[in-house]
Amino acid sequence: MPQAPVQFGTWVRRFHPASDARARLLCLPHAGGSASFYVPLSKALAPEVDVLAVQYPGRQDRYHEPSVSSVPELADQILEAVRHLDDRPLALFGHSMGAVLGYEIALRLQDVGLPAPVRFFASGRRAPSRDRDERLHLGTDAQLLAEVRRLGGPNVELLADPEMRELVMPAIRGDYHAVENYRHAPGRKLTCPVTVLTGDSDPRVSIDEATAWEEHTTGLTELQVFPGGHFFLVDQNKRVSGLLADRLARLGVGSRGGASMSFVNPALSVLWVSV
Repeated sequence: MPQAPVQFGTWVRRFHPASDARARLLCLPHAGGSASFYVPLSKALAPEVDVLAVQYPGRQDRYHEPSVSSVPELADQILEAVRHLDDRPLALFGHSMGAVLGYEIALRLQDVGLPAPVRFFASGRRAPSRDRDERLHLGTDAQLLAEVRRLGGPNVELLADPEMRELVMPAIRGDYHAVENYRHAPGRKLTCPVTVLTGDSDPRVSIDEATAWEEHTTGLTELQVFPGGHFFLVDQNKRVSGLLADRLARLGVGSRGGASMSFVNPALSVLWVSV
């Protein structure tokens, strides 16, 4: 049987031991997602990287807690939960809504004088400055579920079960409310390098919108384009985990082997990763 995850308070889960890891990666799920979404990534990177995943309220073991429908409020609460995890260099990985949260948490780390992340990985999300007028959170359950199915998230087939839908809909709607009402504060920038990951057929992120992340940091920025849609990282787990391991190793905080994608450029770098 798989080992039960280690919990750090209410918010954080560790799925695989990594006591000797020289780097820590904090992972933030997508809208409607949970910490367990990152089990495959954790397995791929352990024990060289200590992978921690955030569990938002309103799902799985936090089902009875109300979801937080504000990105700034959620970022504040997550920061308080993780700010003591400072015994090794920290990188952030966020997918979709998680990328917005990762960005806000990284800004908050800078604001309170804590060490900035050694790298921020923004996956499956347009840059914060690229707004869209999205109001799915105001639609019916059927409309919201249709969008979730269109994006093809993990275990989406479970939504065919009425009891499962009743369990997950409050969290999905709350998360969509949070991310669709989010607006970033102009003028604030990260100081860390940013790696942007996107699928080449993601209906939610254009290449131009992904490229615009370079406007949000004073550090180096690179764009990695993978085959696939919004949840490209499910099918591309091996390549994604290899990329993360490579980038952390370059910074001198990881030691995992494997092929290196050898470019670092003061300008935005773009790599199309083919099948």
